[in-house]
Amino acid sequence: MPLSPRVPDLAALDLLLSVIELGSLGRAAAAHGISQPSASSRMRYLEKLVGMPVLERTTLGSRPTPAGSLIAEWARGVVRAAEQLDAGIDTLRAERASHLRVAASQTIAEYLFPAWLMKLRATAPGTAIALESGNSVEVAKEVLDNKADIGFIESPQNFPGLESHVVAHDRLVVVVAPTHRWARRGAVTLAELAETALIQRETGSGTRNWFEHAVSRQLPGWKPEVALELSSTTAIKTAAASDAGPAVLSSLAVAAEIAAGTLVSPKLTDLEMNRTLRAVWPTGQRLTGPARDLYAIARATDR
Repeated sequence: MPLSPRVPDLAALDLLLSVIELGSLGRAAAAHGISQPSASSRMRYLEKLVGMPVLERTTLGSRPTPAGSLIAEWARGVVRAAEQLDAGIDTLRAERASHLRVAASQTIAEYLFPAWLMKLRATAPGTAIALESGNSVEVAKEVLDNKADIGFIESPQNFPGLESHVVAHDRLVVVVAPTHRWARRGAVTLAELAETALIQRETGSGTRNWFEHAVSRQLPGWKPEVALELSSTTAIKTAAASDAGPAVLSSLAVAAEIAAGTLVSPKLTDLEMNRTLRAVWPTGQRLTGPARDLYAIARATDR
């Protein structure tokens, strides 16, 4: 049930106890870090609420009236309970600060998160960190279900209930085996790419969603054709390298293979595939502790 408007606030009750303990309104004000006029005003407001004087001023300081002594006796239990509540909240905050649950789409989890983790370890060495990797739809669900404190996605899709903030940029590239005709030519047109069955990630993948969204904007009505649907970037790279077909993947994911020559990235002549990578968390909430630190580290990726 709601409290009566006559009940004083905790700060006023705590100050009253200090006045009685220290014997002076001025000393109590100093102990609470407020001015004496502010302390006097707080006591007058308390007396107005309860409808009677609680302190009497003497030449030696201040002492409680009989009513003030009674109110102070009741207030001690209230203030003690508030102190226990404060200590409990501090404990909860400390426990939360020592654990971080992260959900990240596969490209981010495999190619960006390890470097972020090293920097986070330097700033928060005592934090236990758990990473759940999946596609962007799965990441969004983890955050919405309160199974992750922060998520990182690649998809252009906006998810209701989630804040979304850009932390980094990436580029999608076409990759093929060195023996593929596009590798020998060194280039491919958007029309050719759109007419070709590709090796793709599963539905819900941020990479797939972003690529299909980009092509559809250029070619309205286009329907993608899938040669193989695989659930991991590593499997797609292996299939593409064995000439099972072309694939479109993050430049982060294929940099080592392109450098080694096991995959070739022909130039896509008439479509830019630059994209953003985003952090997500529940709408209306603020990031705190290690989640806030990780977000700051992620945002510094492109700097």
